[in-house]
Amino acid sequence: MTGLSVVIAAHDEERVLGRCLDALLPQGEPEVVVVANGCADRTAEVARERGVKVIELPAPGKVAALRAGDAACAAFPRLYLDADVVLAPGSVAAMLACLAGTGLSACAPEPELDLAGVSRVAAGFHRAHERLMAGRRGLAGTGAYLLTEAGHARVWPMPDVLSDDGWAHRSFAPAERATAGRSLVRPARTVAAVVRRRARVRQGNRQLDRLGRAETRLGGADLVTLVRRREVAVCDAACFVAVLVAERLAGPRAGGGWASDRSSRE
Repeated sequence: MTGLSVVIAAHDEERVLGRCLDALLPQGEPEVVVVANGCADRTAEVARERGVKVIELPAPGKVAALRAGDAACAAFPRLYLDADVVLAPGSVAAMLACLAGTGLSACAPEPELDLAGVSRVAAGFHRAHERLMAGRRGLAGTGAYLLTEAGHARVWPMPDVLSDDGWAHRSFAPAERATAGRSLVRPARTVAAVVRRRARVRQGNRQLDRLGRAETRLGGADLVTLVRRREVAVCDAACFVAVLVAERLAGPRAGGGWASDRSSRE
């Protein structure tokens, strides 16, 4: 596969990066740059073992890592892929075909949640949340997003944001982006981890709002509507509400940075 660059920002991802690359590399011959940032494990070695380009940065920071990887790439379109996400076979080709000659600027896969090992309440929350996000997710929360050269010019230079995919998502109108292929995403496994993750997401959304990229929020009425339509099970809705209560009780203590965001998926 020619004409495709892939940037992967990886912070202490030795346990999952191999799986990510092993799923990606057979899908053609992309130019892959892994940026190991602030790693204390074998992340860089895992990437080198698979023959991809590796950049090592001393401090953790996802946007800084994405910038370094982006600067080292030569080709377009350009795919930004999370190190713990697995792209299903054929997904890269599907995303490329989605953008080819269509006038679209960005594409992301449809996320499929890996709920193995996830607690019952956390799993219920995730199922309800996915239904709430159906048709609204766009480029955010999929673990990957693909930009054309024109789309890249809209997103970059990327500012110091907490949510790179949120920034990319809000850079395009719905008619300018599309969904193709599938990604296997590992969500937070415990209620405590979900709360930490959501605190970071809320913080990132507020930051994007301040930067002039506001977006309409979902409300409780949306969940009630889905339950009435039987699109969300009552037990899953109860799990969703339980997590919201846990968030309220946790308050500002639930915050976290790049490193804790990684561990929140365990």
